Amino acid sequence: MNSRNYIDGAWHDLRPSETAHNTSPADGEVLGTTPVSGADTMVVAIEAAHAAFPGWSATPAPKRGELLFRLVRILEREAETLSRALALEEGKIIGEARGEVQKAIRYVEFAAGDARRLTGYTAPSELSGTFAFTMWRPHGVVGLITPWNFPVCIPLWKMAPALVAGNTVVLKPAPETPYTAHLIALYCEEAGFPKGVVNVVHGDAAPAVALIEHPHVRAVSFTGSTEVGIRVSSRCAQLNKPVQCEMGGKNPILILDDADLDKAAIATAQGAFGSTGQRCTATSRAIVMDAVADAYVAKVAALAKAIRAGHPLEDGVTMGPSVSERQMEKVVSYTDIGAAEAKLVVGGGRITALPKGYFPAPTLFDHVSATGRIATEEIFGPVLSVIRVATVDEAIDAANGVQFGLTSSVYTNDLSRAFSVIERLDTGMTQVNAPTMGGEAHMPFGGVKNTGVGPREMGPNAWRFYSEEKTVYINHGGARRTSSFY
Repeated sequence: MNSRNYIDGAWHDLRPSETAHNTSPADGEVLGTTPVSGADTMVVAIEAAHAAFPGWSATPAPKRGELLFRLVRILEREAETLSRALALEEGKIIGEARGEVQKAIRYVEFAAGDARRLTGYTAPSELSGTFAFTMWRPHGVVGLITPWNFPVCIPLWKMAPALVAGNTVVLKPAPETPYTAHLIALYCEEAGFPKGVVNVVHGDAAPAVALIEHPHVRAVSFTGSTEVGIRVSSRCAQLNKPVQCEMGGKNPILILDDADLDKAAIATAQGAFGSTGQRCTATSRAIVMDAVADAYVAKVAALAKAIRAGHPLEDGVTMGPSVSERQMEKVVSYTDIGAAEAKLVVGGGRITALPKGYFPAPTLFDHVSATGRIATEEIFGPVLSVIRVATVDEAIDAANGVQFGLTSSVYTNDLSRAFSVIERLDTGMTQVNAPTMGGEAHMPFGGVKNTGVGPREMGPNAWRFYSEEKTVYINHGGARRTSSFY
């Protein structure tokens, strides 16, 4: 599982001093090596993408879509290889890894179809003999900076609309998950994308900063922490570059007093503990009405205790490790904070029976204050805080009382109450009687407040972020413009 940079249609090796080990978070096994590239390498990739842009943007959009459909077929063929690589280097259990790969395939397929949907509109002109319409043009080189928690889905759901719109791309993946990005580049090469259209540069902060700063990079799409995303957004604003940032989450599930508690508990456990809580859409707060809180907590606690942590490729394992020791230590530090703020029901700390990997215990806190640290700060681990409330209004206030606003869920059997809650929740997405996580290729994905900057990802308009709208007037009748407004 050795990774290499892919620049201008060629694979590049670095000196041993410029590489690092890629290790498994489940047991510390060295999986391979990965480049630790500097800004100079990133500049080479940007120049290659810049040189490739005129030819790629001049390629008819349906032809660009054909290459993406070809990539879909390769991804389908290599799905198991990609899933196992994902499980090994990120730590997702193999079933979750397969699910991520299938979701990525569906999105590339949907985006490929956009090659025939890059439509503008026509409108009557106020001038006689004039035809008015809009069209879309690609930016040029687009920079993509992606995280480790969905290292297949997120790069592909950024790359696909960028490419179909006619941009060339430079991807800077997370250093924790380099091999999945290496495989994506390998499959793009096999699909037949021209040299320089797709480029992948591994490393940490230095190449990412170079990607943002370079004048040839005309737009930036980032997914990662809120702290870093705000810096990315601010710098792009200074440089007058279009920017799209998908950042943190602190997602609530609201359990009303008429909810089906069995279904709500299962959904909560899936959202809180699935993928080791390492999802921006993870359920981190359960806001529960007092009348059903005791029964609900008991059901979720039983599900948390039944989780079996272990190596992601081992049969029967239902939760993998944190992606790194640093991430595990962050999660454990928050369980220490929670023990001082609330009642610890299940878990806390590290799973000591698994000393080789980075395994935080699935953790459930009860009687959590809506303003406490574990209820307001993103932990990004398998930690759930139960906040008890007396009324629906109090539940909505608690749900909205954080800086984040990605997704939410409400469990109720009353459709009128559901619609009332939907309208009042400050999140970009809301699920009713379903877990907080999830999303579909043809639906927009994104949040509000400190979760999202710029237009939504995925969905029917995802390609528009990667394009500039141009308005055209064609005077075909010899009319003169006489309006003082022009």
